[in-house]
Amino acid sequence: MRPQGSPAELERRRYRAVELLDEGIEPHAVAQRLGVDRRSVRRWKRAYLRKGRQSLKAQPIPGRPPRLTLPQRRRLVRYILKGPEAFGFRTALWTCPRIVQLIRNRFQVLYHPDHVGRLLRACGLTPQRPQRIAKERNPQRIRQWIQRDWPRVKKNSPASAPA
Repeated sequence: MRPQGSPAELERRRYRAVELLDEGIEPHAVAQRLGVDRRSVRRWKRAYLRKGRQSLKAQPIPGRPPRLTLPQRRRLVRYILKGPEAFGFRTALWTCPRIVQLIRNRFQVLYHPDHVGRLLRACGLTPQRPQRIAKERNPQRIRQWIQRDWPRVKKNSPASAPA
């Protein structure tokens, strides 16, 4: 699995590890300081000793480039957090087909609904269900019941003790 961070950040981390190793700090201490596995530090050290700084440079990310750019993904997250009702949908539930429609309308990019979950996870979003609240719910009456009736029915309550 690819580590978190941009290629430039990962490259800086590798350079910093080699600098710390050159200062005489042990690989396990470097790993702990940088928040990486000690085996990674040893691998970076070995590559640096064999091929120099060039071996620590960031490599291009393999695979097909994403259809949405990073700024577009950030905008998509903002749109999703506004809720589906802000975009003309009748209920407060995002579905994959709805997100496909949003992406198509806002970015003119076509995604298959089966791949939207992967895109959302890459954006840091996880599946959520809206909280269901009854239309008839009356918060004032609930407070009154908790204050007046709950102590009477609650087990081990002074109000429920026989007189």
